[in-house]
Amino acid sequence: MILNASGCLDGLAAPEVARQLDAYVTKTVTPLPREGNAPVRIAETDTGMLNSIGLANPGISHFRETLPRFAELGIPIWVSVGGFCAEDYTDVCAQLDSEPVVDTIELNLSCPNVDAPKAGIAEIVAAAREATSKPLYAKLSPALPDIGAAAASAAAAGADGLSLVNTLRGMALDPETLEPRLSTAAGGLSGPPLRPVALAAVYAVYGATSLPLVGMGGVETGSHALDLIAAGASAVALGTVLFADPAAPTRIRAELAAEAAARGLESAFAARGRAHEPVAEIVVA
Repeated sequence: MILNASGCLDGLAAPEVARQLDAYVTKTVTPLPREGNAPVRIAETDTGMLNSIGLANPGISHFRETLPRFAELGIPIWVSVGGFCAEDYTDVCAQLDSEPVVDTIELNLSCPNVDAPKAGIAEIVAAAREATSKPLYAKLSPALPDIGAAAASAAAAGADGLSLVNTLRGMALDPETLEPRLSTAAGGLSGPPLRPVALAAVYAVYGATSLPLVGMGGVETGSHALDLIAAGASAVALGTVLFADPAAPTRIRAELAAEAAARGLESAFAARGRAHEPVAEIVVA
């Protein structure tokens, strides 16, 4: 299954891109409207992209009014939910619980551009679990000191799956002024630099929990997607690549199938967890 990473595609503005996906993930929604951080909020770097959007969104009440338009995409809709305390997540999840358009809720527990929630991962997941019967995925940060333990904690609290990973904090300076290019100085780094980080996170979490995993971070080709699947992902999300290549979902899907066929696999997902298989001992004569 191929999805988009939350915030990397406006499905209503570019429905033709969204319909290439197996499911569409919305921008993060919070209880109240948020203007987000001041400009400049996006900056390219030599290796990837920085963003400091700050969870800008119209709030859950207005968002619910747009849900019929998301239904017109004709694919499952995942809603990313954010907040600053467990009650924020509970509020939004409870309001989404009765919405038939919403297939899955992804709890954004890892945005690097706003203050962290005043609650732990397990507390937020448990609160959200009480508020909705819909499938819950917890999106974790690669900056966690022990992402495997955090994943196990989310699973024990009621998560149905995990999204790995969000961006890492990074910075870029203007070459002329030597001042930060983002208004917030640092922001979330995405793109190719995140790829090995995401791979390590998926690998660690696959060994810590049996939950399905959505792997994301720097995926630009079918080979990159296959790596995440071999590390343990059961689905792959595309992020920064969508800004430069709107046809990326279709292209990467074809490349992924070709990579699997070249290895004699019935499907790419037959390779799930292959990286964890023991390496045969080499006998020296």
